[in-house]
Amino acid sequence: MAAPLPLRLSARLREKRNIVLILTDDLRYDFLGFMGHPFLETPNIDRMAKNGVVFRNGFVTHSLCSPSRATILSGRYSHAHGVLDNQTPLPPRLATYPQELQRAGYRTAYIGKFHMGGASDEPRPGFDHWVSLRGQGVYTDPVFNVNGKRSKHSGYVTDIITDYSKRFIEENRERPFCMTIGHKAVHMEFTPAPRHAGKYASAAIPRPASMADTEANYRGKPEWVRRQRNAYHGVGSMFDHTVASFDDFYRDYCRTALAVDESVGTILGTLEKSGILEDTLVVFTSDNGFMFGEHGLLDKRAMYEPSMRVPMIAHCPGLIHGGQQRREMVLNLDLAPTFVEAAGVPVPPTMQGRSFLPLLSLAAGNPAPWRTEFLYEYFWERGYASTPTVVGLRTDRYSYMRYHGIWDLDELYDIEKDPDQMHNLLGEVRTTTEEGPLIQRIKDPELKALVRDLDRRLFKILQETGGAPEPNWRSAG
Repeated sequence: MAAPLPLRLSARLREKRNIVLILTDDLRYDFLGFMGHPFLETPNIDRMAKNGVVFRNGFVTHSLCSPSRATILSGRYSHAHGVLDNQTPLPPRLATYPQELQRAGYRTAYIGKFHMGGASDEPRPGFDHWVSLRGQGVYTDPVFNVNGKRSKHSGYVTDIITDYSKRFIEENRERPFCMTIGHKAVHMEFTPAPRHAGKYASAAIPRPASMADTEANYRGKPEWVRRQRNAYHGVGSMFDHTVASFDDFYRDYCRTALAVDESVGTILGTLEKSGILEDTLVVFTSDNGFMFGEHGLLDKRAMYEPSMRVPMIAHCPGLIHGGQQRREMVLNLDLAPTFVEAAGVPVPPTMQGRSFLPLLSLAAGNPAPWRTEFLYEYFWERGYASTPTVVGLRTDRYSYMRYHGIWDLDELYDIEKDPDQMHNLLGEVRTTTEEGPLIQRIKDPELKALVRDLDRRLFKILQETGGAPEPNWRSAG
């Protein structure tokens, strides 16, 4: 994929440094104190953001656990690495950042929820130290596979993951290491630590404007969105009525996030006490976002902003001009090449993302050549059949969604003018074979030119990253 000219690395950037990835599960980009959440308190993550760099436009390229985690490890789009659902294992020959760093002499570890390849908890290639859960794991008294041997632990899963991570830092501070911390939180079923169970009991729960079941909200929306309101991932069904109250569901999500924030404080404190915080690159992010009622939906998968946006914070006092909030579009696709470059190792040509390491040393406000668009994809799952396959393009202004396998409306939003995605610019252009290709049925010449250009750019990324797109009949004419 063609990319802007690379930023030049200084000698300081080329130094080997320790790497810690803190990966949460299903954590929305705006459920953090410093992002203005109305009541959720995250003081440790807030301090990390204050002293680091916050990428306000952090995204995933596939909003589903296993595909996103495979992209994080490999730096490849889902159609390129082949993990399209939560059951497929990562291909063993695929280059990943832990394997690259392991070959370069790093001590590597994975601690926590891996969740790739179904329920398997077996150690995976590239990790010297392995502590993981079987599948989703449980919040209370979990069983961990520790370097091939399973043992049950008493206590709360976030705290146990934190203890293992703290011990790894203390035992490896004399050599370069790369540790990935995979939290189970805040995945359903949301279960806070006992110490947080009563928090926010009286907090007022916000509801997005698009949650209301009105004709105005669904005007121009695909029919599958309206129908999903009363399906498993909709606010009318609340996961087949396994969740009794939207407000309690929301509160428990926030309560479950509190132990993650405490864990971040423990990890940063351990690095500091070990004398290695200054030159350790710590990145905090999530495998995908989460919808709380937007367009009547819950969970993730869809290409709406709350589903695909994630927190993305980088912290390394010896490298970073702290306190920055940058606007570049940084993806889960970029984590692997960033970590490889931070280790002083050449980035493998198989990685399709781009290292954001050079962005970290820029002074606040300094512009940088960077991407202006990326591909989003989600592939239909038999177990969650109400969400169709989507292949889309998110640019710095537009969000364009092409649905496959159904005859319904596609979606196009001007994010600058319509950040809540309420007005579908393609809301009157239904995709049916009887009516001919999509592009021929758009009457407005400016909209037609825009869609034609977005199609061209979308398929260009697909072709350059090993995709095999179907004949582009919808854009013919």
